[in-house]
Amino acid sequence: MPNRKIYHQPSLVTAEDGDVLILGPDQVNIALDPDAAEETSNRLLEGSLKARGQRHLRNYPHKAE
Repeated sequence: MPNRKIYHQPSLVTAEDGDVLILGPDQVNIALDPDAAEETSNRLLEGSLKARGQRHLRNYPHKAE
């Protein structure tokens, strides 16, 4: 993703009328059905754990793939 901006505040997540609403930085506003929200949550968790590991290992001489 070229020219990506890194945000440090988490998104606000609420449920309304059976949908999951996400309000994020830069006025990102997303509505998901529960299945899409759950899969997105799984993907976010997987990505965050991978990124945390990359940050932890970036100062070591070997590079994790």
